[in-house]
Amino acid sequence: MKTYAVGGAVRDELLGLPVQDRDWVVVGATPEEMAARGFKAVGKDFPVFLHPETREEHALARTERKTAPGYKGFVFHADAGVTIEEDLARRDLTINAIAKAEDGSFIDPFHGHRDLADKVLRHVSPAFVEDPVRVLRVARFAARFADFRIADETMALMAEMVANGEVDHLVPERVWQELSRGLTEAKPSRMFEVLRSCGALKKVLPEVDRLWGVPQRADYHPEVDTGVHVMMVVDMAARLNLSLPARFAALTHDLGKGTTPADVLPRHIGHEQRSVNLLGPLCERLRVPAECRDLALLVARFHGDVYKIDQLRPTTAVTILERCDVFRRPERFDELLGACEADYRGRLGYEERAFPQSQSWRYAVQAARAVDAGAVAAACTDPAQIPLRVHEARAIAVAEVFDR
Repeated sequence: MKTYAVGGAVRDELLGLPVQDRDWVVVGATPEEMAARGFKAVGKDFPVFLHPETREEHALARTERKTAPGYKGFVFHADAGVTIEEDLARRDLTINAIAKAEDGSFIDPFHGHRDLADKVLRHVSPAFVEDPVRVLRVARFAARFADFRIADETMALMAEMVANGEVDHLVPERVWQELSRGLTEAKPSRMFEVLRSCGALKKVLPEVDRLWGVPQRADYHPEVDTGVHVMMVVDMAARLNLSLPARFAALTHDLGKGTTPADVLPRHIGHEQRSVNLLGPLCERLRVPAECRDLALLVARFHGDVYKIDQLRPTTAVTILERCDVFRRPERFDELLGACEADYRGRLGYEERAFPQSQSWRYAVQAARAVDAGAVAAACTDPAQIPLRVHEARAIAVAEVFDR
């Protein structure tokens, strides 16, 4: 029985990056032997065990065979005779197909060391085409390792997987899993650029794909192209270290611009509501978590108003605060402001500009929250009028802050 460190932990160690989680492959053992050593079986599709002390996952070396379309269409074979080289052969990229033995030596049958040095993302074998999730994973790794290039032959295989329909078998959970991880990488735009280059973005996120080539007014958007703008926004969201919900909101805030009638371009009147209308079905299709969906809907609807706080009537500002549920969810409103700042600064020439609107809104929130809603309600003789009276009191407080 031999144990090897594999995958991302080995790759990141070789790159000098912090190692988060370690995965292990065990060669020459049976499930019974693992149990006898105190390992706890947890794998459903193939033998995976938790170490009795570290709780790290240890999988028996295995091979796989494609039997049906999609990422679940595999039969796995694991027994004591499977070698570490055979196990590595089923992996996606050469940089992820390096194993480290207990004595510190490396097993690298697919030249992952070379590709790490050359900064290349390259598939391990032609079997790459059998799993559509690998298209998303390569795009995500491109977002993580922004200075790596994708090998031409790997990009060709990804385009082939789109053309032959393999990507059509992706399930929503896996799309969202990879999309969300890509959004939290250092340069999220690369994920979408890679998916667009191989044709996969049109399959998994057509609402985003159609934004390229849609013009905007150059006086507001010097970069002009809406797709380019959205990529600048998601990268700015990463630069600002925003949360996943805020980054998803940054990605989807302008979806409505993709449906603007051609005869009114480059204006996009009413695109906020069209973005909201597109977001609902998109989130349902990908089963986006509620916290990401809800924030994205708010940002799509109100990002245009956020920039204009100095022009809004106090009652309008309070209406926005109430619709954002800021009095119960102040932290979510902070995320909204972060996404709006990313949108504002995600424009050509605006990257280093200040975004004073955030502080103005925080002053408005502070003033509105200072209103004693209970006292207002107690003074109201008609219970049906209480929400209106509280709203009016908050508007007065906001007006006083801005001296209006």
